[in-house]
Amino acid sequence: MRIAIVGFGRMGRMVYGKIVESGVHTVSAVIDPYAEGPGITSRELTADALASSDAAIDFTAPEKALENIGIYAEASIPAAIGTTGWYERMDEAKAIVERKGARIICSANFSIGVAIFLQLVEEAGRLIDRSGGYDAAIEEIHHRGKADAPSGTALMAAERLISAMHAKTGIIRGNPEGRIPDDRIGISSLRVGHVPGTHTVTLDGEDDTIEIRHTARSRSGFASGAIKAAEWIACQEPGLYTMDDFTSALHGGI
Repeated sequence: MRIAIVGFGRMGRMVYGKIVESGVHTVSAVIDPYAEGPGITSRELTADALASSDAAIDFTAPEKALENIGIYAEASIPAAIGTTGWYERMDEAKAIVERKGARIICSANFSIGVAIFLQLVEEAGRLIDRSGGYDAAIEEIHHRGKADAPSGTALMAAERLISAMHAKTGIIRGNPEGRIPDDRIGISSLRVGHVPGTHTVTLDGEDDTIEIRHTARSRSGFASGAIKAAEWIACQEPGLYTMDDFTSALHGGI
């Protein structure tokens, strides 16, 4: 499969290396307005820039997400989009996909390990909802250069808990006023050094504490998962898909 890499930052470069290593696929285009290097094929994402590609992997800026989805739709190029920080506009993305018959999979994290982590978090939320007696909080740690906070993965973990725990109805980012209302899940973010990503869900009761943690050792798992997601979305019917759709199809439900 010929894969276009859109956005040639940390993740784009990692995906590039994984594709070259695999010998299974080829990099058909590298599209980035700012990155330096001889491999850049275009400074602008257009249908012409994607003409020789079978699929795209997109790690660009959040403000470009909707525009890029429209371009993939017009070019009939399936895309795996790992850009975060724009999910409040997901309804607009769904409308574009439905109107133009695009094939798009979006995820804040394409790691298979993170997919398992999120399903464990949701199941723990269900068990605690039935038993009672525990509060929930989320902590995420990433490298100093990460553009958004909280991370998209932390927000997905919070969504899983809220869907499972009737007592929780929303989140608080950071702790701006000290006390956190009982119906909110606090998310704290730390940016330091070169940490690829650590997410911890804490479930705290009067007698004990339960922690569910995912620690990425490198970005390799994110890159490999993005390539697998691009392979998968290229074979799907038009629609806007999630990582849950992908992992369920691969494993019949994790």
